[in-house]
Amino acid sequence: MAGMISDELKEQIRAANPIAEVISSYLGPLKKAGNNHVALCPFHSEKTPSFHVNPVRQSFHCFGCNEGGDVFTFVSLYENLSFVEALRRLAERANIPVSFDNDPQASEKRQLKDKLLDIHEKITQRWQAALQNDAAGQIARDYLERRGVSTEAVARFRLGFAPNEWEDTVNWARSNQFDLDLVARSGLIIKREQKEGYYDRFRGRLIFPIADEQGRIIGFSARILNDEEKTAKYVNSPETPLFTKGRIIYGLDKARRPIAQAGCAIICEGQLDLIRCHVSGIENVVAPQGTALTPDHGRIIKRYANEVVLCFDADNAGQKAAVRALEVLAPAELSIRVLVLPEGHDPDSFIRELGPDAFNEAVGKAPEYFNFLLDRLCQQHDAQSDRGRRAVMNEMNAALNTANDAVMRDTWTRKMAARLGVSSDAVSVELKKLNRSRYQPAAPESEWDTAMDEPPVEEEIIPQQEMWFLKLFFTVAASESQHLSKVEPEWMSSNTVRQIIATLLGAMENGSWDGQSPMFDAFDLEHQRRTMASALAESREIPQPVEQFNDILKRLRDRHIDRQIARISQRLKSPETPDEEFPDLLKEKQDLERNKSTPLE
Repeated sequence: MAGMISDELKEQIRAANPIAEVISSYLGPLKKAGNNHVALCPFHSEKTPSFHVNPVRQSFHCFGCNEGGDVFTFVSLYENLSFVEALRRLAERANIPVSFDNDPQASEKRQLKDKLLDIHEKITQRWQAALQNDAAGQIARDYLERRGVSTEAVARFRLGFAPNEWEDTVNWARSNQFDLDLVARSGLIIKREQKEGYYDRFRGRLIFPIADEQGRIIGFSARILNDEEKTAKYVNSPETPLFTKGRIIYGLDKARRPIAQAGCAIICEGQLDLIRCHVSGIENVVAPQGTALTPDHGRIIKRYANEVVLCFDADNAGQKAAVRALEVLAPAELSIRVLVLPEGHDPDSFIRELGPDAFNEAVGKAPEYFNFLLDRLCQQHDAQSDRGRRAVMNEMNAALNTANDAVMRDTWTRKMAARLGVSSDAVSVELKKLNRSRYQPAAPESEWDTAMDEPPVEEEIIPQQEMWFLKLFFTVAASESQHLSKVEPEWMSSNTVRQIIATLLGAMENGSWDGQSPMFDAFDLEHQRRTMASALAESREIPQPVEQFNDILKRLRDRHIDRQIARISQRLKSPETPDEEFPDLLKEKQDLERNKSTPLE
């Protein structure tokens, strides 16, 4: 896809997006330093700025972590987007239409979306005016006053009121000469089944416009104004060319910079909870829209932060949602904490009663996910009985398998044992039994490795670092292939990347690959070919590719060694380990620790 974008279009988009201006829109004002600008690097933790932006060369570089490139690189890395997605993002920012040579329908799709965006913007203005001025909007104004929603908040989040009439929006669309079929595609009106005509989807409700990350209105959520009504509390826009519920995060357009600055996203359930947080100065808050959390939500949040704090309702449904969140957020490699507010409180009521400082303090003290889960399980099951202990271990084991982290497993095995009043060795043995009965791993590296194997997954999410390494692998292979001799495929945690690199190194060794030509035919699985294509689509010049290659390769090697050390440590603690194996295991552990301290050869 990237190869089908003309150089002229890329340069037009680049010129329309000055790099210092774009980066400051994410990071806040940059500090002038000679001809450059500097800031704390968003790609690694640091206290002294080493992130430099050169407005003359239109490039950036971090001397701390070696990330660098042009404006496309920055947006791609910062938001975890492909090159094409980053190009689209910047094209939209500069209002430059983008279409691809191989997609004759692209222009038509873009025009449709532009028309729908125009309709959404104008109906948002109509509903804002109805809330502010219409006599019928008094019921909504009274509701907002009861909830303590200020005029500032109403304006900031563009709240509106949909009149309680069947054809108010239909008549509005006619008067503005909008095609009614098009308005129906926007989700604002619905075609009648028994006779001709349309009727309004949103009637007599408070309207929350939903924006995309650029602040454009792409859908709506509408709340009833009388909780006694026997109808759905919320009605949301249906799936449209603009609106996909599983990818929409309410408030992200306003929260993404505060989230990046805080390194943490607070996820709450309701729009009014979010609005209360934002107007109280707590702006790193978002909410999933009209659906449970999805893997797409996790991937989007990961663009801006490494940690989330879940703040769901204290009732059983809210706490169940918090428990399920691990399954969808763990693949994005997000750290998770869970804030449980006092019974009867949500963020809105908590902040109104106790203030934003108390809420911030509660967020700061929110326990890690597994601490929350263990507390909940021990409340649900009698941890003093055999049956209760087994139930706790079963559910904790399933969650730890989902997290897929050896260090975390070792930590929480010990904490779970202490909570249940048994030895950590006994808990380890039981968890091994559970995993052996649940999965049948193929060809473990050694007998004791069995307990660490994970179940197969249908579609692997590749860690961003390993995907970037694969791009560097191709760059180095094309010009300085001698560096590839340092690579060991087993250092990759991703099965897909491991298989690709092993295949390519083998092909280079037997002379069937020159380091440059694509090798798609060497791979049977579609996800392998897609990953290859994504890595090969990197069209920008990568600064200091060999230095980046060596740096990341060492990190991957060290992480692989850490996994091996964790496995050996678990084996050393196991009562099933024969005494005669201890000397060899200890020596192996010491050798690994020594290897980690040595540079790559």
